[in-house]
This record gives sequence, C-alpha cells and structure tokens, in this order.
Amino acid sequence: MTDTPPTIDGAELLDEVERFHRRFNVFPTEAAYVAVTLWDGHAHLIDALDGTARLAFLSPEPGSGKSRALEIVETLTPNAAMTVNASANALFRLVEATEGAPTLLFDEIDTVFGPAAGDNEPIRGFLNSGYRRGAKSLRCVGDGSNQNAGWFSSFCAVAMAGLGSLPDTILTRSVIIRMRKRAPNEKVSPYRRRLHEKEGHALRDRLAEWADTVRDAVADAWPEMPEGVTDRPADVWEPLLAVADAAGGHWPERARAACAELVNAAREDDQASLGVRLLTDLRDRVFCGADRMPSTVVIERLLALDDAQWSDVDDKPLTPRMLARLLGQYVTPGNKPIKPRGIRTASGSTPKGYYAEDLTDAWMRYCPPHLQESATSATSATPQVTGGESVADTPSAIRHSPERSATAPTHATG
Repeated sequence: MTDTPPTIDGAELLDEVERFHRRFNVFPTEAAYVAVTLWDGHAHLIDALDGTARLAFLSPEPGSGKSRALEIVETLTPNAAMTVNASANALFRLVEATEGAPTLLFDEIDTVFGPAAGDNEPIRGFLNSGYRRGAKSLRCVGDGSNQNAGWFSSFCAVAMAGLGSLPDTILTRSVIIRMRKRAPNEKVSPYRRRLHEKEGHALRDRLAEWADTVRDAVADAWPEMPEGVTDRPADVWEPLLAVADAAGGHWPERARAACAELVNAAREDDQASLGVRLLTDLRDRVFCGADRMPSTVVIERLLALDDAQWSDVDDKPLTPRMLARLLGQYVTPGNKPIKPRGIRTASGSTPKGYYAEDLTDAWMRYCPPHLQESATSATSATPQVTGGESVADTPSAIRHSPERSATAPTHATG
C-alpha cells in the first residue's frame, strides 16, 4: 500500500511566501505584500488562466528597493528570465521557445519607456497584448531575403521595476506598487543570492506542487470582485483573486481588501493621463459651477494652480492651441469633439471659450467620482457674480480670487 502524499495547505504556503518577501522587501502598504504574494502564485498557474496582471514596482528616486523586489520575485516564480533591455523579436521568441510560459522580469524599465528611450512601440505592443491568453503578433521569420510571416504568442507573466511611470496602456494592465526609500526604522535582512536563493527556490518548487493540485479549480473559477471593481481592473485582479480563493484561509478576504485599496489608489494616482488631469482640474478648480468660460480665462486659471503641471507641458506653458488639442480627443454629449465656441461677454466681445455643457459627458466618464461631491459643495458655497462685471472682462480678478463664479454675466452666442 503506497502512502498518500501530504496535502499542501495553500494558505500556509502563501503565508510563507509573504514572510519571505518581508525579510528582504519593504513595501509601502500591507496591500502590496498581499498583491505581490498572489502574483507569485499566479505565475505558477498561468496555463490555467485567461489573463495575467503585470506587476510594476515604480518609484520617483533610485534606492527604493525596486530591483531587490524583482530579485525576490525571480526566486519564487517559474522559468524566470531577468532582462534590462531586449528587443520585441527576442521576447516573442522567448515566449514561444520556453516550455511553460516564462516569467519575464524587466529591471530598469524606464530605459525602455523613459523620455530618452526613443521608439519602443514593438515592446509596448508586446506588453499590452500579452496580458490576455491567445494574444499573438505577426512577425517576419527567416534568413536574409528568405522571410516568411509567422504568428507569435506574447501571453506570459511580466513584472517590471523602474523610475517614474509607464505608458498608460501598460499601467492599466498592472498592479502598481509605488516603492519608496526605507525610513530609518524600517529594517530588512541583507539579501545574499548564494545563501537565500535556495530558500526562495524551495518555496518556488512548493508553489509549483500546490499549483498542480488546484489548477483545475482555478481554470474554472469566476472570482467575485469587490464592489466597484469592473472592466480592466477586474481583468487585472481576477487571476490574483482566483489564487486567493484556491488557497483559502484568510487569503480571500485579504485579497479583496488589497484589490479595493490598490484599485482605488490607481484611480487617484497623480500619474493619471494628462487629459484626465486636465478634465478634473477644469471641473473642480476652474469652472467650479460656471456654465461657460473664455479660453484665456481657462488658461489663466490653470496656470495659477501652483500644484499642477500646466506651466510646464512639454517644456512650455499651456497655450489655447494645446488646450484645444487635449480637449479635442473627448466628445460632447452630442458625440462631437469638444471645441472652443464663441462666448458673448458684457463688453460685447465674443472670445472663443468652452461651455460646461460640452464637458459634462467627459467629466462623468473620466474624472474620479469622489471629487464630484467636493466640487458640488464648493459650487454651492460660491457667491455668484452680479451686475455688469464679467469674468471675461476681469481676468486679473480670477487670479486673485479663484473662488468667484463666472456664470451670471456671460451670454451664449446664437
């Protein structure tokens, strides 16, 4: 009679993986430890999943523990391949050639997508497409003039570490960990590869064994999402929640709490797209309940926001032309591009400007919902301009008193 191998407790195993990270990594939040641990587990189940979350360790300054975090992930994940720079063609071939999908680890990802990186659209395309199973790209293969077209898969787990930010299309497919320098009271053990890599590999092998016991359950899983987590964030977190549910114990609850926290943090992130930041500032800090406003006044108000970036957009202050270009990528409630229109002022002039009614659809669709209440309360507390004074005629007053509303004295042109 053969002995039945002992059952692996998934919750206890994930606890061990988390403790291993805590020995060498200081993450900014408890949610980050949960997310990274689940990400390690999901890499062992990639063949049972329809999607994979990218993992992004980002920081504004060097020395924040990003590369060390990537090193620990490397010891815990299957077929780990660390790279600092690689061509898109090499990446496609690696995914095709590896038995079992590789776990790609990009260090110094800012050298790929930073301001001086040049054209890396093929790599961006690889990372964008490869988060869903079945993603393939058409590439040329062959020698010299003997070239043929071939389909290459890009589906694999990818973790990245770098300074600054990443293209929005990659960020929306990522669990983002905003790393920071350790405080004096935050201590970690020094990591020595020749000593500690074996420990990490032992955990990796146990994760692989456990993954074999839950693969069918994970493949059939439809994890319940926290309230408000839908669309792309749900795609990103579904594989991680599936791992948590398979492990059981306290992991399903911790996973959903971490999901809600990190998804909300990403929505509030200062690295939101320039267009979304513009729309949000227009709604909450420029219009403030006004129904229309000349472009010159909009620009003046934006440039007066000391904590915003409108004085330095592509190395120069925001201009009416730049404002029109940014807003033109969004549409009005009538599904037409937002464009400046004529505004009649009390002085009889008709400068070009913007109407709140044209912006409402974009505000509703793209701006963070939680700011709407504060914007509404600010509007209700804003005194209305009366008499013949027009915001278009008194731009200097806006600079010194941005709380004043500009609704009353302006009249739309026919």
